[in-house]
Amino acid sequence: MASVKLGILLVLFPLPLSAEAQTRGKLNLGSSLTANDGNSSWLSLSGEFAFGFRRMGRGAHLLAIWFEKIEDKTIVWSANGDSLAPEGSKIWLTTDGRLVLADPNGRELWSPSPTFAGVEHAAMLDTGNFVLVGQNSINLWETFSRPTDTILPTQQLDLGSTVKSRYSEMNYSTGRFHLILQDDGNLVFHATPYSGDSSDTYWDSKTVGKGFRLIFNQRGKVYLTARNGAVLNGITSGTVPTSGFYHRAILEYDGVFRQYVHPKTADSSSGWTTVSSPIPPNICTSIWQNFGSGACGFNSYCVLEGDGRPQCHCPPGYTPLDSTNVMSGCRQDFVSQSCDGSKPETDQFDLREMPNTDWPMYDYERTPGQTEDRCREACLADCFCALAIFGGGTCWKKKIPLSNGMRVPGKDRKALVKVRINNLTSKPTGNGNKNSTLVIIRSVPLSSIVFVNLLLLLTPYLIYRSFRSRDSKLSRPVQINQVTGMRTFTYQELQEATDGFKEELGRGAFGTVYKGVLGSEETNSMAVKVLATRTGESEKELEREVSAISQTNHKNLVQLLGYCNEGQHRLLVYEFMNNGNLVDFLFGASRPSWNRRIEIACDVAQGLSYLHDGCTRPIIHCDIKPQNILLDGSLTAKLSDFGLAKLLMANQTRTTTEFRGTRGYLAPEWFRNMPISSKVDVYSFGILLVELICCRKNYEPGAEIEAQIVLVDWVYHCYQEGSVLQLVERDEEASSDIKWVKRFVMTALWCIQEDPALRPSMKKITQMLEGAVEVPMPPVPLSSIISI
Repeated sequence: MASVKLGILLVLFPLPLSAEAQTRGKLNLGSSLTANDGNSSWLSLSGEFAFGFRRMGRGAHLLAIWFEKIEDKTIVWSANGDSLAPEGSKIWLTTDGRLVLADPNGRELWSPSPTFAGVEHAAMLDTGNFVLVGQNSINLWETFSRPTDTILPTQQLDLGSTVKSRYSEMNYSTGRFHLILQDDGNLVFHATPYSGDSSDTYWDSKTVGKGFRLIFNQRGKVYLTARNGAVLNGITSGTVPTSGFYHRAILEYDGVFRQYVHPKTADSSSGWTTVSSPIPPNICTSIWQNFGSGACGFNSYCVLEGDGRPQCHCPPGYTPLDSTNVMSGCRQDFVSQSCDGSKPETDQFDLREMPNTDWPMYDYERTPGQTEDRCREACLADCFCALAIFGGGTCWKKKIPLSNGMRVPGKDRKALVKVRINNLTSKPTGNGNKNSTLVIIRSVPLSSIVFVNLLLLLTPYLIYRSFRSRDSKLSRPVQINQVTGMRTFTYQELQEATDGFKEELGRGAFGTVYKGVLGSEETNSMAVKVLATRTGESEKELEREVSAISQTNHKNLVQLLGYCNEGQHRLLVYEFMNNGNLVDFLFGASRPSWNRRIEIACDVAQGLSYLHDGCTRPIIHCDIKPQNILLDGSLTAKLSDFGLAKLLMANQTRTTTEFRGTRGYLAPEWFRNMPISSKVDVYSFGILLVELICCRKNYEPGAEIEAQIVLVDWVYHCYQEGSVLQLVERDEEASSDIKWVKRFVMTALWCIQEDPALRPSMKKITQMLEGAVEVPMPPVPLSSIISI
């Protein structure tokens, strides 16, 4: 009904854009703005502030308030940072007094909550406050009472008010840092971890039972008062210029609260300067508690640079999870040390020194009275030890993930980071096959190329959760015998096939994997996963989902061959993929041919199209990346690792699920608590496609040209400049086929659109890649606009 009403409004109250842009101060009922490439804004009476749409990318708009008269037009408030509005959206002050943001189809995207009756008009004030006004000039609703990350002079925050940082410098979705004036009167800064709901307090005003209101006055002072108006705590300090300056205070994406001024008569070289001590002065050393990652993400460390701003870095052997946000944490770039007692691998690892660096707390072993050499030896011999801290004769051992990382000059501690020697991403297997490699899947170490065919993990994940605890002598078998095409193995058969489970290929959260051969022929190679028995979900749900996955049958999906469910024994058998994964093939020493890369792209697209549209119940893979694309003997690409997959019921198109997948390939909706659909796979495929086009990883911090560090940004830049040839200039075969290179680039840009609704289906993408349909000019991907 709301959509119908809004659709009627679009007809009854259209205003020409020129009239909209010139509106200042008071706004009558029926006024509207349209999100397009023009100047869509309502101005305050003096013209110093504007309320309206800011273009964040072609086809993506932010409803915001900003300083209008300065060059960078700094945003101070936004309504829809977590869900940008598409081109053609409108903001309406309806005839019944509602302020509504609607998409071009009239669907409501945002509206102030709660709603108020009796609104007579709206106004953009010269203070930067946008208000809905009722009778007797009473403000019924105002942006000052619903701040985002910024507060302005004359703004007051009452008990219960919250200020939230944004995700990154140019991404206005909600970040992990919150400022809260709690109901008990204490002003608190929280750091909310990326991976959970618990929070860390890293600064507070210590005014429990006393605090009442946070005030930013016209003289540029920010302070906390008691109920009687007495000043309890000066939040900002120092001398603040007032006349001729704009002011703002912001909880920035790095978690630091800073106050800025900007001259009103600025020329192009002027900008915002800080005028008060930051809170906290050093966030690197302020956040190190029992929960969360610290100031930076997990497995990273924080350094306070010369300008007083924190910077997040990865230790040796680690790379950022999300190239668009340096505070998101890091991941290992090498295979972790094996915990198989017969293969200690101590000679395969080394410890890299990091002076004055620490990861406080979360140590699992502390040994006093040690020398540094003994500390090193202890960590190298311990497969659980990812890093050791040595200082003052004490050795602390740390496991993954590493938390609270910081570098502090003069600190009497040294970090010893364990890294694999020679090759950070692969190592030879025990049989000496130089072509065999190990890959990292969800941070689970694998030990050879044979195991990469074992990545269809949804089935083991579902099965092991249904079993009773290890202490149970007998577990009731799961009834999955109705699944067609599945061979049931006896435990003795698999024991003989693996020579008594002799050759371990890898181990992870779901069990241990062994190489096996049926009979005496090496061509009958298979991989056998021995599952850990654990408690789990209902057997009926397990049976339903295992049946759905097991019945998938497509040439571009890795096949589950059979299983063993005998007494306490739970084993799964997978087909063998003898050409490894796409990481080794694509980013190795020699570049694959352009035609082969085209075939791989089409293979992956066809596999995803089958999962989304060809199965009885649609399946979202949720973790498309090169490590999960395997190649068989004829180099046909197949999708693996369904351990993260999400099954949809017949009447579903979207689902709400926990955070999954691998950063760098993740669609924006994962970070915004939005419902997940098959379009997350489309986004990941787009990232994979640009990697296939250019034969390089999406993120290369060591790139010689800064603009090429983030591949998707460079791809869009080259496309926009009409210089797609630069992407393949060293590839003679691709250069001679530039028409198809451009087609693939345009398809990739469609895939990585910020708005899931703009991304084509995988069926349509397959047709684009195969040349069955024309590829229209793609919109600008927001991720590229933000980075340019």
